[in-house]
Amino acid sequence: MHALTELKEFAVLHARGQGMAARDVRRILAMVGNDEPGHPDSWTAVWRRAGDAERDRHRPLRACQAYAMARFPYAGDPYRAAAQDECVRAFDAWRRAGTGIERLELDLPGGSVAAWATGLDTGRPLLVVAGGIVSVKEQWAPVLARLGAFGLAGVVTELPGVGENRQRYLPSSGRMLSDLLDRLATRADVADTSVLAPSFGGHLALRTAARDPRVRRVLTVGPPVAGFFTDPAWRARLPELTRSTFTHLAGADPFASEGWALTPAELAAVRVPVAAVLSSRDEIIPAGDPVLLRRHLPDARFRVFDDVHGSPGHVAEMRLWLLHTMQRMRGAGGPVTAALGLALAARRLTGSRGAAAAPPEQAPPAVPLASLAAASRGR
Repeated sequence: MHALTELKEFAVLHARGQGMAARDVRRILAMVGNDEPGHPDSWTAVWRRAGDAERDRHRPLRACQAYAMARFPYAGDPYRAAAQDECVRAFDAWRRAGTGIERLELDLPGGSVAAWATGLDTGRPLLVVAGGIVSVKEQWAPVLARLGAFGLAGVVTELPGVGENRQRYLPSSGRMLSDLLDRLATRADVADTSVLAPSFGGHLALRTAARDPRVRRVLTVGPPVAGFFTDPAWRARLPELTRSTFTHLAGADPFASEGWALTPAELAAVRVPVAAVLSSRDEIIPAGDPVLLRRHLPDARFRVFDDVHGSPGHVAEMRLWLLHTMQRMRGAGGPVTAALGLALAARRLTGSRGAAAAPPEQAPPAVPLASLAAASRGR
C-alpha cells in the first residue's frame, strides 16, 4: 500500500499531464478512501470505476486515462495489474478508430517490450518517446497522431519494468534504446533519431547518447544524473512513492547497486544537442544534478521554471518550447515550425499561469543553443 496523501498529490499532477479536467480529478479523488487492494473505496477501485464509466460512454481515450491512474504508480498488486491491462485495451480501442497508430511487440535481448508507433516504413527520421518510472506509454502515445506534420516517424515505449516492458530496470538498461533502434532499422531512418524522455527516461537517453551515434538529439525534463543515486542524505528526503517505485522496477534496492550515476566522462561523450527543462523547486532531483549537466554537456540548452519536478504548472509553454526547439535542432523550417514559434511568443507575451516568478530562459555562457525537451511529471 502507498501513502494516500502522496498518491493524491502526485495524481493531480499526472492527471493534468494527461489533459484530464481538474474538476473531474477532484471529484474522483474525493471518493478515494484508502489504498487497500480489493476495497471498494480503494484508490484502484475508484479510478477503475471512473474508467469503466468512460468506456461505457464510448470514450476510450478518457477511459485509458482513468485506468492509467488506477494502476498508478505501478502494477504491484493484482488489482493494479488488471487496471494496467484495461488501460492498454482502452488505448487500443481508441487507436483503431482511424489514428494510423500501430502496435509493436518486440523481443529484445533483455526481455519483451511493447510500443505504439506511427509513420514507419516512410523513410522518415525517428522520434522515440519514453516516460519516467511511473509513466505508461499510453499517456504519451496520443502525440503520435500528430507527428506526420513534423515529418517524423514515432515510437512510444516504456522504461524497463514499467507497463508492458518486461525487462528489469538496471544500470545497464541504457542498452534498451539501442536494441530498439536495431529492431526498427528497416522501418525508419534510425540514423537520425531524436529521443524525448523526461525524468528517468532522460537519464537512460543520455547514457544511450553517450554510446550510440544514431541518437542525434535528446530532449528531457528534470533527469536524475548522479547525486540522486549516490547522496544518502538526499535519498532520505525523497517521497516514499518514488523510492518504492524505483525499487519495484529494479527488483531489489537500486541504491545498493553501483553504476547508476552518469559520470562527467559519460556526459562529455554526449556530443549531440541536449535540451533540458529544469525546475527550481524540484523535490526529486538534487540541485547538484543540473549543475553537472551544465558543466559537462558539450552542447545544451536549458529552460528553467519556478516549479516542482516536471514543471506541471507550465505544461503548455514547456511543450511549445520543446517542440519548437526540436524543429530548430533538426533544421526544420516551414509553416509548422513558424506556427510553433508564434504560439510560444504569444504565450510568453500574455504570460502563463504560475509563470510570473519563473526565471528567463537560461544557458551556460559557453554552451551553444541547440535542443528540445518534453513535459510531464513522469518520475
